[in-house]
Formats: sequence, C-alpha cells, structure tokens
Amino acid sequence: MKHFTTQACLTLAVMTAMALPLLASDNGQQPDVEPSMLYVPLVYDHYDNAAHASTTPASNALYSLDAGDEWLQEAIDNSNRARQVRQRAMIDNPQLVAYNANRLPEAPPEGVIPGDPRQGMLTIAPAQVVVEDVTPPDAPVLPIHNWLHVFNASLQFTQAYISGNWYQGGENNLALLGSVNWNCNLNQDLHPNWLFNNALSYKLGVATTHGDSIRKYLINEDNFLFTSQLGYKAVKNWYYSAMLQFTTQFLNNYKVNTRTMTAAFLSPAELNIGLGMTYNYKKADDRMFTLAIAPISYNLKYCRNITDIDPTRFGIDAGHHSKSTVGSNFEAKWLWRFTPNVMLTSRLYMFTNYEYVQGDWENTLDLSIGKYLTTQLYTHLRFDRSRARDDDWNYWQFKEILSLGVVYRFATVN
Repeated sequence: MKHFTTQACLTLAVMTAMALPLLASDNGQQPDVEPSMLYVPLVYDHYDNAAHASTTPASNALYSLDAGDEWLQEAIDNSNRARQVRQRAMIDNPQLVAYNANRLPEAPPEGVIPGDPRQGMLTIAPAQVVVEDVTPPDAPVLPIHNWLHVFNASLQFTQAYISGNWYQGGENNLALLGSVNWNCNLNQDLHPNWLFNNALSYKLGVATTHGDSIRKYLINEDNFLFTSQLGYKAVKNWYYSAMLQFTTQFLNNYKVNTRTMTAAFLSPAELNIGLGMTYNYKKADDRMFTLAIAPISYNLKYCRNITDIDPTRFGIDAGHHSKSTVGSNFEAKWLWRFTPNVMLTSRLYMFTNYEYVQGDWENTLDLSIGKYLTTQLYTHLRFDRSRARDDDWNYWQFKEILSLGVVYRFATVN
C-alpha cells in the first residue's frame, strides 16, 4: 500500500477544512467536525519506535471497562493511528517539519479575536483589562500595651502530704484548694532596655479534719507571695537590678486537737530586698528563664503575735517580734511548656547571712484537660538552718499537693 506524503496529508486536511463550511445539512447547520491531530502543524518532540514499526494500531489491554468499551477502543485506535501517520510523515519529509518542541517560538500575547463577516477577516486585539477601583477597608488600630498582664485562677480538689515539722503546721489530708496568680510585666518590645516584672500569688487550702475533735476544718495552705524586679540593661540578657520579695499568710492555724496557734496574719511574715544582677531569657512563650543574683541583700523576719505563737519557729529570737540580717540571695525561675497542654514551672530561692542558710524549691506540673479543667502536681522543698533542728527531718521540710479542678486564664498580648 502506498503511503501518503506529508504534503498530501496537509493538502487533504486543508481541502477538507475549506470544504466543510460549504457542506451544509438539510436544516442549514454545519456538520460536526471531530478534532484530530492531523489538523495541526508538524512539531517534532520525540521518536517512537512502536509508532514507526507499524501503522496498525495495537489494542491496549490496560484499558478495560465492565460495560461496553467499543467507543473507548475506537478513540484509542484513532489517536494511535494519527500519531503514527504524523511520525511517518516527519520521517519521510523532514523538510516540512517547521518546529521542534525544544525551540518553539514564543506564544503570542493574550488577546481577543473579533471577526468581521463582511470582510471575512479575523484580527487579534489586545485584551481589555478592567481594574476595579476597590479601596481596601481601614486596618483596625491595635492597642499598644506598655504592661502585659497574665491572670489565672483555679479551684481544685487536692491530696496533700506534709512533714511533721513543716514551719506553718498542717497534716496529711484531702482538701479544697483555691489559687490566684497575677503577673504584670513591662512590655520589653516597647522598652527593650528595662526589666520590670511583678508577680502576686495567693493559695488557700481548706480541709476537713478527721482527727481533730475541736475544729471541723483546718487551714492546710495559706500562702501570700509578692515579688518585684526592676532592672536596667547592662549587656545582652543581663540587667542591673533591684529585687523585692514579701510573703505571709492571712488566717489562723492550729495544731490538731489543741488550741496551740502555729501561724496567723503576719505571723510569720518575711521581707527580702536585694541589689545585684539579673539574667533574663525568653523564647516565645514555651521557655522562659530568669536568674537573679543579689550579693547585697536585706532580710527581715517578723512575727506580729508572739503571745500565742512561738517566734523561734520562724528563726526569730524568743520574746522578739522581728529579726533583721544582711547577706546574699539568689532566685531562679524557669517555665517550660512541653506541649500546649503540659507545662512545668519551677522556682528556687536561697538566702544566707553567712551564719545560716534558708532555701525554697517549688515545682508545679500543670496538665490541662480541655480549656477549663486541669490537674496539678505541686511540690515544695524547704531548708532552714535558722530554726531548731527536727529529729526526723533535720533542717528539711517538705510539702506535696496533687489536685484536680477547674481553672480560668486571662492574658494581655502585645
């Protein structure tokens, strides 16, 4: 069988395209023309051995349908046949291959093609781009906060273990614990050379007493703590700083089955003021670390009620309301948020007047359950050489509280 040359194929395609508008059906409409690769110019892109070997399309077993697939097989055969004819035409007549796929001319700019039936002309006109005049809405003005506040309050059921020589008294119990924490810090994004952090916390725990025949409940946690830190930047994360810490309790507390008072308002109370350096590090909101070192520190211990309470329990000489000493102290605080629901906070504080050492190490592991539920594990280890030695615990004191309850948090962002 004699093969058609490329020129014959192109001539046949052109004649067919010219004759189709003249062939009208009985209703005056033009017949449908199926698209085919035979109507486009010859463009070389690759050489197909299978296409050159035979012009007889082979069936493709990869395509199969559960229903009749004669239409699909026919379309595949037509596509293969057109591909083979085009490749044979390019091989036999390479001079008619006007384009190579790797060196095609640039595409014309995007436009519209209006037609003029009277002139039988088609022209290419640039597309008209209509730009709407849309005025963006005014961006909301965000407030700038010089002070950043973080507040949270919780009410929790607790289980507590307290050593027998704990300086504020108490006993092992199940109780109800309420806590309030408020932090007010200067915004360092607006004041990068200043450090001014303030923190206030109060914890109150009330428990029923099974072993106390005098009272129906006891106070097992009553702790008010206020700390303040003012610093001016020295170098990088270091600040010249002044530190203040004040702690006391508000309610009376007694030994079990006795009327012996162990603590009351301002009994004890402790004030510490120090001058030194502070290192402050913060990485987003997941990790924060602060280390304050005060080589010069003033410590005041105070007991308002020395009639009912023994002041020597707090390191104050018998018969005296207060005791002042000068020494050194340091405080380290760190926060580590492992996941959005798991957070560990820790505080280590120590003071010495070079005759005795007093220290507190507090740790709180917070496990959030949803938005308002939380579980907390709180441990407090205390060392105090200023008071009498205990036979069982020596100079150490320990408290542990496991709690489950509800929490509310509020924070001010930049």
